[in-house]
Amino acid sequence: MAPRTLHVTVPDIGWIDRLSDLQDVDLTVWDFSDPQPERHIDLAVRPYTVAAAGLETLDPSRLSVIQSQALGYDGVAETLPAGITYCNAVGVHEASTAELAVALLLASQREVDRYAREAGQWNRRFTASLIDRRILLVGTGGIGAELEKRLDGFDAEIVRVATHRREDDRGVVHGNDELASLLPTVDAVVLAVPLTDRTEGMVDDAFLSALPDGAIVVNVSRGKVADTDAIVRQGGRIRFAADVTDPEPLPADHPLWSVPGVLISPHVGGMSSAMQPRIDAIVRAQVKRLLEGREPELVVVSG
Repeated sequence: MAPRTLHVTVPDIGWIDRLSDLQDVDLTVWDFSDPQPERHIDLAVRPYTVAAAGLETLDPSRLSVIQSQALGYDGVAETLPAGITYCNAVGVHEASTAELAVALLLASQREVDRYAREAGQWNRRFTASLIDRRILLVGTGGIGAELEKRLDGFDAEIVRVATHRREDDRGVVHGNDELASLLPTVDAVVLAVPLTDRTEGMVDDAFLSALPDGAIVVNVSRGKVADTDAIVRQGGRIRFAADVTDPEPLPADHPLWSVPGVLISPHVGGMSSAMQPRIDAIVRAQVKRLLEGREPELVVVSG
């Protein structure tokens, strides 16, 4: 019996070069911007995007599995036609996103962004540090776990919050119902939660007002977790550093750009040199599973 040939599409020619050693795999380029190929596709690798737009036009009779390069999949379940399986990229972006969150936190605490804006000047000043600070980590999932590892060693106290209170080998994880009482006691908050009905707009005026003067909020979750208007209103008293915004992209004339103490990066948490080898490994693993007749892994929407 002849071996099965797996039909796999990839977003650009670079993928074909990197995966050229795969056996029993027919690789072609399809970046989802052109019409869906006529022949059946066993596995289609999407370009790096979290957008669900465009998925609704796909024909499930000619497409079995989509492999996303992103961790988030907002709106996919509501958009993707029945019959197509959608997999996300667990293990690809968490470490890099945590790394950027720490960079944003450090840069804001030590006012690196302010020094950069004062180019040509020699304005020495005392700044806040992470040393001896109390940092509230909201979210203990993949990114939160990587954040905790990277914050360990800064001589700061890490206070963790998840949906429900529990204990682990590192101590207490507070429940979300304790958040209001914790906010006045911390110097920084790092948000690493998924976007849900519960977390949308979590960082509002009440949340910010509960924080002490000079506290910093770092958001590497989703833009809608924070109320942008509330950030603008309380800017100057509260500092804000974020890799995600609402709206996104943030318009050039948006007032958030000019709020004192705000530091923004353009949603690049996962866009590091660490991404490519990790997403390549996931695609290779998916190909192996499909060739062996097994179901794909990392399924977030079942076909």
